[in-house]
Amino acid sequence: MRDDLGDDVALPGPVSRVVSLVPSLTEAVAETVPGVLVGATDYCTHPASLDVARVGGSKYPKLDAVFDCAPDLVLANVEENRPEDVARLREAGIAVWVTAAPATVPMALESLRAVFTRAFDVAVPEWLTEAERAWRDPVAVRVTAVVPVWRKPWVVLGRDTFGGDVLRRLGVHNVFAEHADRYPRPKIEELRARFADGQADLLVLPDEPYVFTDDDGPDHFPGVPYALVSGRRLTWYGPSLASARDELTAALADVRTP
Repeated sequence: MRDDLGDDVALPGPVSRVVSLVPSLTEAVAETVPGVLVGATDYCTHPASLDVARVGGSKYPKLDAVFDCAPDLVLANVEENRPEDVARLREAGIAVWVTAAPATVPMALESLRAVFTRAFDVAVPEWLTEAERAWRDPVAVRVTAVVPVWRKPWVVLGRDTFGGDVLRRLGVHNVFAEHADRYPRPKIEELRARFADGQADLLVLPDEPYVFTDDDGPDHFPGVPYALVSGRRLTWYGPSLASARDELTAALADVRTP
């Protein structure tokens, strides 16, 4: 069988020992195929009760720790994990399933569907069906936003991002949606100018990967309305998507001004 990138994934048999290098996939697998996870990154925070070996970060996993887990499958992502780490795992004879960086909610859910029905040979989980139903119909654009995901330097959502599509389906247009980069790094002066000239009217601040708060983020945009949202709800694709729409809608309605 082939993963999202079209690479062959030769599984030795039924999958029973899995190391996940992607937090959202960790949560999805733990929910859908309980008991198969034997390793995960330090950033795999959900489910909170997960008790498995920790193998370092997504970008720089401790491969020796992965080997110690004796997995028959490692889950990775083209955006979160380095090609050289994937190559080393495969050279060691470990099957690695690499997921794509989805540009839309349907693409993310289709990727998850493939993982479960093909790699794990299990039925489509109910939460995935619920998420497909919840996110099927976008609403009309009602506001235009700048969406930082990091500071020092400033990094914002650009073109073809999962988070950008989530917001679009909630009626929020990303002002950088047509940018050449998926994650542009504009100067703070440019970001402020987007509000000053009327191109944007809302600042959306998630709490991951950078932890934006009322006291860290809005202070750089005096007088600009902002909303604090859950980074997990905005950027993770997994079981949380089934309820994310209502939670994000509520968060976006709680507009504040510094």
